[in-house]
Amino acid sequence: MSTPRRQRPARGTPPWLHVCAIGVLLCLPGLPSSHERVRAQPRRPERNGPGVPPRIGPQRPERPVPPPLRQQRNGRLFPPLDLGLLEGPDREAWQKPDQIMDALGIADGAVVADLGAGGGWFTMRLALRVGPNGLVYAQDIQEEMIDVIRRRVERENLSNVRTVLGTATDPRLPRGLDAVLIVNAYNEMNDPSRPDVILTLLRNLAASLKPQGRIGVVDFTPGNGGPGPPADERVPQDAVVATTSAAGLHLVRREPLPPYQYLLVFGRDGSERESP
Repeated sequence: MSTPRRQRPARGTPPWLHVCAIGVLLCLPGLPSSHERVRAQPRRPERNGPGVPPRIGPQRPERPVPPPLRQQRNGRLFPPLDLGLLEGPDREAWQKPDQIMDALGIADGAVVADLGAGGGWFTMRLALRVGPNGLVYAQDIQEEMIDVIRRRVERENLSNVRTVLGTATDPRLPRGLDAVLIVNAYNEMNDPSRPDVILTLLRNLAASLKPQGRIGVVDFTPGNGGPGPPADERVPQDAVVATTSAAGLHLVRREPLPPYQYLLVFGRDGSERESP
């Protein structure tokens, strides 16, 4: 009887070889997983980067750049950062504060207002003129100016100065004033494109005066001579007189303040007029 032949195993890859192949694959570096392949997508070039062509199609509008701070402010107002220009050592000589106060009859015990007081240069001189029995209202429409005056008053230890933050049309001054001074500030208050503003302001000033009270306007003569604003921003005397007359005020006197300025003194209806 013949002995059955042993079956030879089928040809193919030995099992141990599969195990070795798997181990080799696991040890190979740099083969990304499926998640890594997703993350490895190439990045889009940055917008407007160097060498990158502009994108085609609708784009979101760029946010507008705000204009400089000075362009956002009212260009007619004197900037507080430039107050040092108003404190020149020669101002006492060309401004002539004593002559101005004499022309308005400002004396000891008077109650007066400095309209558009700025840094308070004239306010300090008014305070010394009216003395402890008088009172000075330092008015301005810029809060930065009011802060400067308050610090100055504290530094000078003055008890007869009150600060007032007004508006372009309402000075917010009390009634019964002996005099109101507008020194080197009328051109800021007078906006030719809005004549009603200065008219309303002047009417309110007239209402704050005593029956014989005075308003003094001191400003620069035409031309570019000396300190002051450019020639095209200076207000001629006749223009000031016409505007104040429309507001119910009458010219009492004119007085030159050479070499750079003029003084106009106004009173309420019924007060003394300028002699011809």
